Amino acid sequence: MGSSSSSSTIAPLLLRNLVTAIFIHANKSLISFSHKYKFLELLRCFIVSVFLFFLGLLPSFFSCLSPSQHNEYSSSCPNFTSRRDDDCYGGGSGVSRALSQLLSIMNDIPVSSRKYEVVRSLAEKLIDENLLENNRALREVNCSVLSVAFARSLSQLEAALAEQGRRSSGDGAGDSAAGEGDLYDCSGKGSRLMKGVKYYGVAAWRYAKSRSSEMRRCSGEKLAAELLWLAQKMAASGCAEEAVCKWASASNLAWLALSAEPRLQGSLVKVSAFLIKQAKEMGKEEEEEEKEDQETNTPSEEQHIRQTKMKMLMSWLPLLCRANNGTDAPILSMGERAEMERILEAIISTLREEDEQECVLSLWLHHFTYCPASDWPNLRSCYTRWYSVTRARLVLSSV
Repeated sequence: MGSSSSSSTIAPLLLRNLVTAIFIHANKSLISFSHKYKFLELLRCFIVSVFLFFLGLLPSFFSCLSPSQHNEYSSSCPNFTSRRDDDCYGGGSGVSRALSQLLSIMNDIPVSSRKYEVVRSLAEKLIDENLLENNRALREVNCSVLSVAFARSLSQLEAALAEQGRRSSGDGAGDSAAGEGDLYDCSGKGSRLMKGVKYYGVAAWRYAKSRSSEMRRCSGEKLAAELLWLAQKMAASGCAEEAVCKWASASNLAWLALSAEPRLQGSLVKVSAFLIKQAKEMGKEEEEEEKEDQETNTPSEEQHIRQTKMKMLMSWLPLLCRANNGTDAPILSMGERAEMERILEAIISTLREEDEQECVLSLWLHHFTYCPASDWPNLRSCYTRWYSVTRARLVLSSV
């Protein structure tokens, strides 16, 4: 379904660029004749106006030809008589398949649909009921299904941000928009009908572009909100570490988030704040169990936990510094921001002082000082402590 949707998105862009290039070439050859004959000049203005009008309607035409989101859902609706033993919806028991199907539907349908809250509330009810049973098998079902849903939403959000970045940089659509500027060079001697057709053609084109941009923004915010919800459910089910590892490894998504829209950045900051809190607690439950069993963590396990925390900070600390945390519409409250600073300092203190702490604090200092719009997170005390310890170690080694 992802490949078909991406091809249906690329097809109108390629066709529009090709047709526009051909039309511009033909239009330039027609200009020389239009200067000589009044009729050809009026005909050229009419053809250009009609072309711009239908060019603006081209994305809607392709969306009608390609299966819609609802058709994709209906076509992918499972046939339980033939897929009962398949892994289409998680495999295993009917409990996991039912929960997987609900989360898949929730991921597919738009948040504007009145069925979205129905599906989400039903999925939340089933997940919570599984936890109330206090059964290990049901808890494992929750963890496996939620982990798959989290990974799917994470990859979709990264793809959405990458597509948004390509569009904002002017690839594809920007070239055709530049070419369309040549078509506007129509003589002012045309009739009012020609001007009216051209005006409404340009208006339709701009409306289609604005609607497409609005849908992409809403889709990104929806995915970010679902990621936060899934992470919270994973933490309640006892598998927050999986969400932390996936989020810490999403370095490309973190880089794309730096140029995302402010509202989407705010949603991603909330996800990062929640998962950074969970990263701080990584390994604590195992330590308590090992104290009871008189055992200790293996060096490889400790290194894995420390590396995960390191990747989390290196990936998402720049977004925390650069996202808008103003007083008009703060992403986090004052108490939450102060708590996050304490959590960040606690995580940094668990890293190796010589190299890892230096890398994290150097990264923080760069983004914190070069972003005048935000003064959070303020890790100045943590930075000075690290520097004092490093300086004292250097003094001792030189004696």
